[in-house]
Amino acid sequence: MDTIGLSIIDWTIIIIYFGFVLGIGVYLRKFTLNQEDFFLAGRKNSSWVAGLAFLSANLGALELLGMTGNTFKYGMYVAHFYWIGAIPAMLFLGIYMMPFYYSSKIKSVPGYLKLRFDEKTRVLNGIAFAIMTLLVSGINLYAMALVLHTFLGWNWDVSMWISAATVGIYVTLSGLMSAIFTEIMQFFLIWFGLFLVSILGIVEIGSIADIFQRVDELYQSVSYTTLWSSGGDPTHNGMMITWAGIVLGLGFVLSFGYWTTDFLVVQRAFSAKDLRSARMTPILASFFKMAVPFIVILTGLIAIVLANDANSGFALLKDGEQLNYDSALPLLIKRYYPAGLVGLGITALLAGFMAGQAGNISAFNTVWTYDIYQSVLNKNASESHLVWMGRVATIAGILMSIVTAYWAKSFPSIMDYMQAIFSWVNAPLFATMLLGMFLWWITPNGAFWGLVAGMVSSFYMWMGVKFQWFDESIITMSAVQSDMAANFWRAWWAWLICAVVTVAVSLFTAQRPKEELVGLVKGLTQETIDHGVPFVKRPEFYALLSLVMLVVLNIWFW
Repeated sequence: MDTIGLSIIDWTIIIIYFGFVLGIGVYLRKFTLNQEDFFLAGRKNSSWVAGLAFLSANLGALELLGMTGNTFKYGMYVAHFYWIGAIPAMLFLGIYMMPFYYSSKIKSVPGYLKLRFDEKTRVLNGIAFAIMTLLVSGINLYAMALVLHTFLGWNWDVSMWISAATVGIYVTLSGLMSAIFTEIMQFFLIWFGLFLVSILGIVEIGSIADIFQRVDELYQSVSYTTLWSSGGDPTHNGMMITWAGIVLGLGFVLSFGYWTTDFLVVQRAFSAKDLRSARMTPILASFFKMAVPFIVILTGLIAIVLANDANSGFALLKDGEQLNYDSALPLLIKRYYPAGLVGLGITALLAGFMAGQAGNISAFNTVWTYDIYQSVLNKNASESHLVWMGRVATIAGILMSIVTAYWAKSFPSIMDYMQAIFSWVNAPLFATMLLGMFLWWITPNGAFWGLVAGMVSSFYMWMGVKFQWFDESIITMSAVQSDMAANFWRAWWAWLICAVVTVAVSLFTAQRPKEELVGLVKGLTQETIDHGVPFVKRPEFYALLSLVMLVVLNIWFW
């Protein structure tokens, strides 16, 4: 593969970045004195610090490479992942769910399941989340290696080990504290380092209107530049899915399942200094989340235009005969950035991947230590032993992530891989959490067997389509074949199956006394949040602003 020659300035920027994140880990180690420091960053962060870390932990390989590549594959429908597929769930987390999470002083989302239901439900979710996190973690390693391989021509395996070692060192030294510090730095690096790609693409092609026009000319029978107007017929949009699949599968189940129950992001809100800051964390992050498509979606549309222009000299990489959609963003950086700026672009990409990787590993070590190791294997472990176990889990998690990175590499798009994983774990878990928080009579046995039924059914549906045990149309209710449509509809069915089984089993099994559920279920908990505080200073006001902006964007790109 051709590689780009890096100048001394480029190399200096990259080396300074790696040195800086390792230095943060070393420096913060002396402040990591106990398990709350290591696993929850001491619960000292403001809503702005926690909010930027909340978003940055999600702004990894999936957001940067995956969404840009998916835009090339599916068109502007990918913006649904940011708007209908994120903002409502983030606001719901801040307004309704965070009071239960934060006030109960739990250290992880499975910890809430123990308090609300029982130990077996907690352990089941802890194991499922740990496996899912390692699978997702492999994506970030693969993406980091892809960038180093694309730009520098380094051996793929060497690139991956270097990336893994860097993240492993600074998370092992000081846990979530160093992860959050580096995530904030990485947030600004990502914006400053990658926004220029969109600007230079607009300059080359002419204007945003020109980009949309040329994409429309390429796909005359299928819309690649709208959000909802082509959702009535799946053959009229790039994702080949109806609006019902978008709303039910992505907008409701996958979105709420990820943003309200995935400990990777929720852990950042747990690090806030008080309940108001914890509630504001996802709400503040929602404003930045809405802006991310102006980097990745626009960049993907630019790649479509250039790849279909015979005179541009731009073409995606291929793995054999299979297009590598995830190579779109690195190749555009390679195209546009001159010597000196390439180092900034590479560093911005690496920052995003390391933020995602650090987020996954810090979430994994917490869930493993509290919800599996302490809960099942060593109930009497001391505080110092738990911190030691957290560091061991970090190293083990990194090593296992290397294995899952090879699996991620085999997928044509990492986004397809991600949505499959989320539909196995997060979709049914959201049904369990929603029923548990709002209906006091849901029982521990109902929650456990509902969760089992949801996860098993989702995995069975995925296997059935993959190995052609049955036709995909049974799941999607459409004759049109689409991997993403199958992901969305599978998530919906998994949620529904989990909810139905949970309710059915709860009707015939023993309920917990109401007195034990105070503080854990809405309706049994006295609400004293922000009493006497003017509405314009409450989290609800900022959530309303975010919601209005969301509606405007969806109408604008209808």
